[in-house]
Amino acid sequence: MLNGLEGWDYVENRISKEYKFKDHYQTLAFVNAVAWISHREDHHPDLSVGYNTCNVGYTTHAINGLSENDFICAAKVDYLFDL
Repeated sequence: MLNGLEGWDYVENRISKEYKFKDHYQTLAFVNAVAWISHREDHHPDLSVGYNTCNVGYTTHAINGLSENDFICAAKVDYLFDL
């Protein structure tokens, strides 16, 4: 399913992608929107936030690997970024 996601990398049982923004305000707005998605999906990514970057990582801890939901949530985050 990774082939269906542009720019996502697979490393050690997780998928991740870095998003870049114009400034800190846009970065935090994105982080808050990702938080809303994760709350709705009840599936929470690891986030690493900088001034104008946010790295999003998904894995399913319960199975120590990737589930279909990881890829669904990654696609939703990509869609959010493209809005």
